[in-house]
Amino acid sequence: MTRRNYDIAELRRLDVAHHLAPHQNHRMMRDIGGARIITRADGVFIYDGDGNAILDGMAGLWCVQVGYGREELAKAAYDQMLELPFYNSFFKTTSPPTVLLAAKLAELLGGHFTHVMFGNSGSEAIDTLIRTARYYWQLKGQPRRNIIISRVNGYHGSTIAGASLGGMRPMHEQGGPWVPNIEHVIQPYWFGEGFKEDPQVFAARAADAIERRILDVGPENVAAFIGEPIQGAGGVIIPPDGYWPRVEAICRKYGILLICDEVICGFGRLGRWFGHQYYGVRPDMVSMAKGLSSGYLPIAAVGMADHIVEALRSVDKDYVHGFTYSGHPVAAAVALKNIEILEREHLIERTANDTGPYLARGMAELAKHSLVGEARSVGLIGAVEIVSRKGSNERFAGGDGSAALTVRDLCIQNGLMVRAVRDSLVMSPPLTITHAEIDQLLATIGKSLDQAEPGLRAEEIKRQAAKQARAPAA
Repeated sequence: MTRRNYDIAELRRLDVAHHLAPHQNHRMMRDIGGARIITRADGVFIYDGDGNAILDGMAGLWCVQVGYGREELAKAAYDQMLELPFYNSFFKTTSPPTVLLAAKLAELLGGHFTHVMFGNSGSEAIDTLIRTARYYWQLKGQPRRNIIISRVNGYHGSTIAGASLGGMRPMHEQGGPWVPNIEHVIQPYWFGEGFKEDPQVFAARAADAIERRILDVGPENVAAFIGEPIQGAGGVIIPPDGYWPRVEAICRKYGILLICDEVICGFGRLGRWFGHQYYGVRPDMVSMAKGLSSGYLPIAAVGMADHIVEALRSVDKDYVHGFTYSGHPVAAAVALKNIEILEREHLIERTANDTGPYLARGMAELAKHSLVGEARSVGLIGAVEIVSRKGSNERFAGGDGSAALTVRDLCIQNGLMVRAVRDSLVMSPPLTITHAEIDQLLATIGKSLDQAEPGLRAEEIKRQAAKQARAPAA
């Protein structure tokens, strides 16, 4: 493949002059002179315009399951573009890849999942979930059932509907008013919110908060509960054992729909095709995106159980929902080939039985570091909690997140891309990662923690001294 020569300085100038990136501090981007320009990628590494090789510990954005540089995926797109680059599914028409992908996803979901509806992003999938859950109850003659219960700090996309459904306070502080009839309950974040409790006691308390909210608003008004099997953007919040079965039992008790947002956990991230399969629960609908195509092209889907489909087919009129590019033939062709690679190379099983346990053993060693309060993982998704005092969940600088940002920046300087969420580092490398590359990932985090510690300790001493100086005399 011929590598193109870019004028990186000019691209950075144009970035500042014309590009508004998502989820970004635009003043900061202006002041630092533009973004890091990523010019190519191969395997588990990305390369920037300055020639730096960076191990991509985030798989792009939780999505590049099969790694970079897959010619098969490029060829699948090329061949489909020549044959049928686009046609819609509105006019009683569709395309072969769209139908074949729907059938394949129904097979992977298994059980009572019979159909899927396509979109182009996780956020669009969330819109589909909200509309379908509420429409389902209208069709069942219970239109008052329109409240959807979600979780504080859950992430369900960036549209108005997705941000409303999610429980991210910084998003709620910008751009409202928000979609009504959405309720938020405690997240199953043991390290942050149940640190001194027995994990199973905390799991029960977090799940029971859903039941209390159902009773508060009236079961006859609740359409669904939604949650990510593991909260990704919220900081890789891994629920304690027993949480998900209890949540499912509560949903069944009150006859509400159970929805799993699989945008991050789907397609092998936890060592199963889907996160709900890992936790052994049976939702009524699931959303998926990201790993569906390994991020090579935008595509999303919502899996719907047979009783949802039966309700949609119970009336002789259109369900007026969907998008121009729903089931785009090129994206569907790439997604089919991506699933073929996942199956052929046994990447799901490898994550469950080899690389996932290998990462977990390495995380257990990393947990011994003096700055680490907890290092947790399932499959190939994990988080490292940074604390000011070992054996506690106390944070530097009052928990403003600056400690994790410091360590993250050092990780990137040292050749590893990870993400900072509050005072934790989160990771989700490609499923193709090797033992040696996992060793490199963990060693880089350890090195960056070592480099950050003296400065973090010094700043904390200054902060505490200033706090004491402001305190009134006894």
